[in-house]
Amino acid sequence: MSPPASEVRVAVSRRVELAVRLHLPPEPAAGAVPAPVLAVHGLASNARLWDGVAEKLAAAGHTVAAVDQRGHGRSDKPGDGYDYATLTADLVAVLDHLGWDDPSHLPVVAGQSWGANVAVELAARHVQRVAALVLVDGGTIELSERFADWPTCEAALAPPAISGTPFTRVERWLRTTHPDWPAAGIEGTLANLEKMPDGTARPWLSRPHHMTILRHMWDHHPSGRWADLALPVLILAAQDPGGPGGRFDAAKREEVDRAARSLARCRVHWMDGDHDLHAQHPAWVAKLIHDTTTGSLFPSADRA
Repeated sequence: MSPPASEVRVAVSRRVELAVRLHLPPEPAAGAVPAPVLAVHGLASNARLWDGVAEKLAAAGHTVAAVDQRGHGRSDKPGDGYDYATLTADLVAVLDHLGWDDPSHLPVVAGQSWGANVAVELAARHVQRVAALVLVDGGTIELSERFADWPTCEAALAPPAISGTPFTRVERWLRTTHPDWPAAGIEGTLANLEKMPDGTARPWLSRPHHMTILRHMWDHHPSGRWADLALPVLILAAQDPGGPGGRFDAAKREEVDRAARSLARCRVHWMDGDHDLHAQHPAWVAKLIHDTTTGSLFPSADRA
């Protein structure tokens, strides 16, 4: 069994610290040390959504660092810095703090949803720091292709009004609507919220910061970065087990197909499940991340 996760605080600027959850292997590897993994959560999420995946990876010998991005979870919540340049600089500061800069032993970066878009930008801006990308239902998101204009997008994707709702009610709803999720996924999702002294819930990410990030997503075009990425890229995409979901589903499939055609070394795995595949199916996601690091999915000839 792997030791419990520990938290470290990483200063990414003179006034901002990020909380990073470290998951360590139970014992040092006897042979070659598996690649470390940097895990990046999605919008309004937090590092604990990766707990189930990280526990499996740590058991396989990987060191995993799951970061609360600025404004989220236990990290600081400054009024600015939610643009991609600053977000990727934050992640480089985390890599520096961890000492993950050996060219022969670079980390795999796994991101989910918006966090996968951030991971793409990180690899494009700092290609010398990333060995491979694993994009969990994200990294291909182009909101300007999915919505007619920004006001339509803004109205559709604004966060629900959760503040003031009894925390127990949120927990009951989550367990009822996700009966197949493991405990780590439920607990990680609940960690998106702060439990207030009066027993109500409040998102760690404020609504103004949420909308600022959403606007940056609207302006972001990961497709413009794909030609810059020569490293292995694994896309794990969620699909509705009930079948195609209309215009939104079609747009998502076109995004993924376009990425697969444009990226030099890409594998795509579709799976029945929710947007938070890493919370719902941690063993499956962990195995695919592990296989990405071992060459099972990307043979040495393909990685050269």
